[in-house]
Amino acid sequence: MRFPVSFYVLSVWLGFLCVMFVCLWSGIWRGGFAWDGSFLQFNWHPVLMVTSLVVLYGNAIVLYRVPLKWSRWWCKLTHGGLLFVAVVLSVLGVRAPFDFHTGSPQWPYSLCSIFIDSCLWFVGLCAFLLPWTPLAVRACLKLLHIWMGIAIFTLSLITSLSGINEKLLLTLNGKNGSNTEPYTALPAEALFANSLGILVVIFGLLVLKILSNQKWKNPEFENETDRVNLWWLARQLQEKKINKLILHFLCIAF
Repeated sequence: MRFPVSFYVLSVWLGFLCVMFVCLWSGIWRGGFAWDGSFLQFNWHPVLMVTSLVVLYGNAIVLYRVPLKWSRWWCKLTHGGLLFVAVVLSVLGVRAPFDFHTGSPQWPYSLCSIFIDSCLWFVGLCAFLLPWTPLAVRACLKLLHIWMGIAIFTLSLITSLSGINEKLLLTLNGKNGSNTEPYTALPAEALFANSLGILVVIFGLLVLKILSNQKWKNPEFENETDRVNLWWLARQLQEKKINKLILHFLCIAF
């Protein structure tokens, strides 16, 4: 059964809407952004966390289902690159409110998601890109790698929804110096932020739907019998006479 490209296009658009909505929420209703230790620094937290552990992560884990005419090594590099950017942005997202928000009930879940995500990325780098990893080890780690990726994404969705809800309850019920209408009155900010939560849920369900359909797997990427790694990539780039600067950058980055 061929993968319906419309599903992936829809997931990309939903991800874009999630990022746009969280930026508008933080920028319009929460006063904008800053990185000076003030309360405005917190506004980076929802933007970076939704962008990294929801949108980028979701698009990275469905990459192998998309029927693009890419070689296997390019899919691996894109998958690993998106996840690396997601890890970096999520670390910045946790650092943004660190000074005054460590008591949040959803704080441990954010740290847990980032820690597991970082470990999974490092293990994936060692297992699937470095040349000395035995093929038998790759085959054993593959199922665990996939399962852990789905678990992290699910945990990230739960954390994002709880964080949106917590932020609304704190700011619209007179706490944090807010003089806005209470949450029970459903002001415009509450409706907008709840719309963001709905978009996150729809995006997450769509990603999980794509992953759950076994018939959409790309058979070319199923068997870990060839050594598609950094050394192989370097040889391919040299054979194609691609600029040495690009080769050097890829070897350092990955």
